[in-house]
Amino acid sequence: MISKKVQDALNNQINAELYSAYLYYSMQAYFEELNLTGFANWMGIQVQEELAHTAKFTKFINERGGRVIPKAIECPPIEWESPAAAFEATYAHEQAVSASINNLVDIAIAENDHASKIFLDWFVSEQVEEEASVNAVVQKMKLMKDSPHGLFMIDRELAQRVFTPPADQTT
Repeated sequence: MISKKVQDALNNQINAELYSAYLYYSMQAYFEELNLTGFANWMGIQVQEELAHTAKFTKFINERGGRVIPKAIECPPIEWESPAAAFEATYAHEQAVSASINNLVDIAIAENDHASKIFLDWFVSEQVEEEASVNAVVQKMKLMKDSPHGLFMIDRELAQRVFTPPADQTT
């Protein structure tokens, strides 16, 4: 059985994952409006990943005898100063998600909840990948500065990204 403290923290993380999906959905729309379809594709993949994370948390809470309690999702921003600014905001957001996951691990440890700790280890590793992936785009954007040609090269590269569900995820 999952403790109320861990259940509440995981429910807060579900809300954070859904906000992340909503934020990336907003960014996807922003990039589509700019006709940067590769950037939009990259964000669309992020939306799918965040929803997959939400499903993992939901399944885990249910398997542990807990209850998923939906909460209101904050409205995300709808525009950014530039594509580079959107990716810098994405990087900052992923760093905040990493801190949130680390906090969940701390709670699981404090509650002596080994099952939750083991479950959360996957998310710790996932966040290392998430930050590195976003930072790679941020660094490329910095290198290209204001080059329209560079922007379209990055757009073409980001169009190649495909969604790969987590190994234990069937949706």
